[in-house]
Amino acid sequence: MEIAVAGGTGIIGTEVVRVAQQRGHRVRVLTRGNRVDVRSGSGLDAALEGTDVVVDALSVVTQSARTSTDFFTATTAKLLAAGQRAGVGHHVALSIVGVDRAPHAYYAGKLAQEQAVQSGQTPWTILRATQFHDFAAQMHRRAAVGPLHLAVRMRTQPVSVIEVAQRLVDLAEAAPAGRARDLAGPREEDLVEMMRSWARHTGLTGWMPAIALPGAFGRAMRDGSLLPDDDADRGTVTFSDWLTSQPQR
Repeated sequence: MEIAVAGGTGIIGTEVVRVAQQRGHRVRVLTRGNRVDVRSGSGLDAALEGTDVVVDALSVVTQSARTSTDFFTATTAKLLAAGQRAGVGHHVALSIVGVDRAPHAYYAGKLAQEQAVQSGQTPWTILRATQFHDFAAQMHRRAAVGPLHLAVRMRTQPVSVIEVAQRLVDLAEAAPAGRARDLAGPREEDLVEMMRSWARHTGLTGWMPAIALPGAFGRAMRDGSLLPDDDADRGTVTFSDWLTSQPQR
């Protein structure tokens, strides 16, 4: 099978490429390094010629709803249009559990992406997953005020990147399924404790006070809106398992 991966050099995209190649698929990585600019559409037609499935694992670093929405609507439109011209028969997109319950900040763009995929002409599958285990490390970098790092209050059920990548390739190998069953980690975690545990594991010291982010999105982070429903599939790798596997400083 010919699989094109948008965002194939990112955290999840790298794993999707690895898993797909291990299973014997031919993989095309859609990146500027390969002369493909998904946002402008440059190089997309040639890159998607003869492709069976597109897996969209793109991401953008922002907490702006406008920036996120602009990015995902533009990239999705380009992928779908080029896919139509190339005869791509299946578009697989990765989204996030709870985007419809908390359509704010970065999540606003992911919801717009889902809507664009659903309204397109290419048969599609959307997988919603919860935050990855390294979300704690990402938040540690982002929630900083000078030398002080803040621990953000959030209820989350983090999932293994590898398990998400395996599920995405499973879905790419199958027929278009619409909204696939959500995928979450095996148990709920407290992001404050995740961030503090990650800092201790990596040798980072210092006071890390817990804070609650303001606004509607902050409330959604704390009230369980971003947790999976009971019918979601559960992975097997816990945050503790993942943390133990990470290098120590």
